[in-house]
Amino acid sequence: MKALTKELWVEVGQRREIVSIHGEVERLVKQSGVKEGLCLVNAMWI
Repeated sequence: MKALTKELWVEVGQRREIVSIHGEVERLVKQSGVKEGLCLVNAMWI
């Protein structure tokens, strides 16, 4: 079973801000080599 764990740190300019990480998550999934399964994205400290 293949798995990949990564942390993404995002700097924001305001206390509340919407930031798209779709492209980075997609790149990491491709990099992992996983062909099927689940991708869990957990936003900590929100």
